[in-house]
Amino acid sequence: QVQLVESGGGLVQTGDSLRLSCAASRWAFTTLTMGWFRQAPGKEREFVAEITWGRLTAFADSVLGRFSIFRDDTKSTVYLQMNSLKPEDTALYYCAATTRGLTHSRPENYDFWGQGTQVTVSS
Repeated sequence: QVQLVESGGGLVQTGDSLRLSCAASRWAFTTLTMGWFRQAPGKEREFVAEITWGRLTAFADSVLGRFSIFRDDTKSTVYLQMNSLKPEDTALYYCAATTRGLTHSRPENYDFWGQGTQVTVSS
């Protein structure tokens, strides 16, 4: 199965930026839709962003205009660029992948998951 490894998380201040990376292995990366989800303590996992193999993108309303998602198929890597970070962005961020063409931003439509990378934004 595909293996996903996230990196780039850390402790930052309000207004700072971070770029998360997710590297995929043992898979035909160009056939995958890639997504990012996050989960804060005591909260349900929520959709953040996704990008299809055709580079169509979708974002949660809470991050629209602040976050960007893009992929580099030559490196089998997807990125989440996070700008203007807020304390409410604090969460464990998960990379996910699916062979499905349409996910409707639903986690149950994703087949593979990384271990997560922690993002903490101080006030």
